[in-house]
Amino acid sequence: MKIEQTLLSGCFVITPKTFEDSRGVFSETFNSKTFEEVTGISQDFVQDNQSISRYGVVRGLHFQRGSLAQAKLVRVVKGRVQDIVVDVREGSETFGKSFSIELSAANGKQLYVPRGFAHGFSVLEDGSIFAYKCDNFYDKESESGIIFNDSDLNLDWRLPKNDMIISEKDLELPLFKNALL
Repeated sequence: MKIEQTLLSGCFVITPKTFEDSRGVFSETFNSKTFEEVTGISQDFVQDNQSISRYGVVRGLHFQRGSLAQAKLVRVVKGRVQDIVVDVREGSETFGKSFSIELSAANGKQLYVPRGFAHGFSVLEDGSIFAYKCDNFYDKESESGIIFNDSDLNLDWRLPKNDMIISEKDLELPLFKNALL
């Protein structure tokens, strides 16, 4: 695995090594020993989630608060998404800053999202399958989020506004400046 630090403290891009032959392709998508050696983070995942979405869907920005915050390892099994994270850790040197990356089945890249980050993605290809591992269980009472189009964050979802499909729940999320209150 190739592990690269992003501009956001604790957030890493992971590119698995792939091996291809006449039978197909094999890749080891995560190795906790290697991850800890490179990052210093000991990571245990307890829940796996997967979504299948059509072109134009925007999911997020979501996070859980307090002791039930979640670190995530996200990847695309089929298709392409624009993945976006925002550091919501008050006191962090990168608080309020964002990072985005295209994740696709073709590039095999994954993003490690530490606890204390809001996370979302936009679907760039119909039928995209998005999978992620979490280090804490989902808890409805701890969930929070930030509206996708917060002008203070100025995020590029790489979709025309008219193509965006956003849930009613996500349209009611607060601005970044109000999300942490």
